[in-house]
Amino acid sequence: MYRIAIEKLFKWKESKRRKPLIIEGARQVGKTWLMKEFGRQAYADTVYVNFDSNSQMAELFSADLDADRLIMGLELYTGRKINPEKTLLIFDEVQEVPRALASLKYFYENAPQYHIVCAGSLLGIALHQGTSFPVGKVDFMKLYPLSFKEFLMATDKEQFAGLLEKRDFQMITSFKQTYIDALKHYYFVGGMPEAVQSFAENKDFGEVREIQKRILAAYEQDFSKHAPNEIVPRLRMLWNSIPSQLAKENKKFIYGLVREGARAKDYETAIMWLCDCGLVYKVSRVNAPGIPLRAYEDLKAFKLFVADVGLLGCMAGLRQRTLLDGNDLFVEFKGALTEQYVCQQLKTIEELDVYYYTNDRGSCEVDFIVDTGELIVPVEVKAEVNLKAKSLKTYQEKYLPEISVRTSMADYKKEEWLINLPLYGIEQIKAVTGNQ
Repeated sequence: MYRIAIEKLFKWKESKRRKPLIIEGARQVGKTWLMKEFGRQAYADTVYVNFDSNSQMAELFSADLDADRLIMGLELYTGRKINPEKTLLIFDEVQEVPRALASLKYFYENAPQYHIVCAGSLLGIALHQGTSFPVGKVDFMKLYPLSFKEFLMATDKEQFAGLLEKRDFQMITSFKQTYIDALKHYYFVGGMPEAVQSFAENKDFGEVREIQKRILAAYEQDFSKHAPNEIVPRLRMLWNSIPSQLAKENKKFIYGLVREGARAKDYETAIMWLCDCGLVYKVSRVNAPGIPLRAYEDLKAFKLFVADVGLLGCMAGLRQRTLLDGNDLFVEFKGALTEQYVCQQLKTIEELDVYYYTNDRGSCEVDFIVDTGELIVPVEVKAEVNLKAKSLKTYQEKYLPEISVRTSMADYKKEEWLINLPLYGIEQIKAVTGNQ
């Protein structure tokens, strides 16, 4: 399975300013596989240490954090020689031994010759809890579920992924049915590596659902195992409310849908916990499209999406036939699934800040507003080919953006101020809106 992130790891290896690297991401998005695969491709040897329930490692790091002493201890523990130039050191579930996180500072300052990559599924939480953290002494990388492009590559459609990369929309339109079919499959399967691999090998939707149920069950176990006891019931209620939140016409998060009479202060910690785990994406509202968008963020209004479109479908009990054959009852939720998909793809694009816009009266809502670094681009999401976009027109007349994007099942088309970008090509948004 090919992951685009491996290219970033090769760049990291060659960088003259290389620091120990921390890979963040939700559980089961493929962090361990990626680190080991990178070691296999780029190094003569890989030394892998898992810190989960590892009392020997807790003991080793509890004393002096001298880099030479630690390397000797790691060599004794693994029975392997660690050559600074030829060995990749992998620390997995590193948040389980906070002193191991703290040691990265000393490796960076006193032994920068070692190549160290770390990961942990609950790292974000460890960082928020004030774990002694080597600020400025490490590099970070986020890993997400497979994007649609990676899904195409994993399911023997590399050439179709290549066409999207080239943005040859004339050719893409000729083969649009292939893209639309693959997109429907992606809506169901999502991008969790185990689900994608199972689908690529067996094309069995039932098996995919079982894998997704297992992943969701593991997340629920994490709530009770790792979250503070007092927020566990709130976490569960909040997590389980997300499909119904997204099924609404206006997808703004409403606390009352979690529990009647619920208030923001009761759930703030639970939301932060889910965000820190990488299980949800919080997309905040902006009330004006200024640069930078962050300066116009309204902290009280936001939408919550889950990490993966396949998991959302599983949480909502969506059946394969409903999705693939179409169903009148499905109309409401199709919008939720499409918006979730677009959010997920936008999140994988580097240096792209993602928000949404509503005016103060709430009469005009634009699904996403993205800051590409050069432009503020409004993005209207349509589940099918119905292209009426009243809000986008209102927004256009008020703010006169250089370019707007409407993404739907319709073909690519560039008009004066508007680009119709097919949903299956949304990952190309930076490229198609650049150099306007």
